[in-house]
Amino acid sequence: MAKPRRQGAGSLSGKIAFLEPDNIDDGYGGITTGYVERFQDAARLQPRMGSEPVIASRLAGIQPYTMTVRSSTATRSVTPAWRVRNVRTGREYNIKAVVNIDERDAYLEFLIVEGEAG
Repeated sequence: MAKPRRQGAGSLSGKIAFLEPDNIDDGYGGITTGYVERFQDAARLQPRMGSEPVIASRLAGIQPYTMTVRSSTATRSVTPAWRVRNVRTGREYNIKAVVNIDERDAYLEFLIVEGEAG
């Protein structure tokens, strides 16, 4: 018998930092584009089926995840231009899509990808 999935805030056991693209001073009088941490939130990361597309004549391992967070003013402002970082592991992920899955603004689901050039 399959173990039932935990629902609600108790299943958000991970810690994610949300990184917004921004112009950063490079220390030499110039400006470079980088990512700045805006806030952290609790999240659940669920791995999805990975893929290995052929990119530039070589294989690149790409691992997609579904990330679930509570809906808030901050999380609703996040777009696919942002990135997320797992605070515990340091791994960074690109955001592909943001969906209000329950359509009641309780939780948001993000399709995020590890191993893909941003």
